[in-house]
Amino acid sequence: MDTTPSIRAGEVVYVIIRNPHAQDVANVQQAAVVQNPDNPNELALFLHETYYPYSDEFAVYKSEDEAEQAYQEAFGLPMIEDFYG
Repeated sequence: MDTTPSIRAGEVVYVIIRNPHAQDVANVQQAAVVQNPDNPNELALFLHETYYPYSDEFAVYKSEDEAEQAYQEAFGLPMIEDFYG
């Protein structure tokens, strides 16, 4: 079942992205959907000043609330009390 929403260039979406330096750290980030500068026939996600070719490997959500809910289902609620000791 394909749960990836149909997206078009010009839209703002939300993705769950892992920190490449700490794989146990992930967060919800806003991304712009744009034409891929390397292949104008494809879409890309523009995130952190970088273009990522759009693929089904990204968990893409139309709203921040949707992305946050998926994040909580996947990673649970943050343990604030553990963070502060």
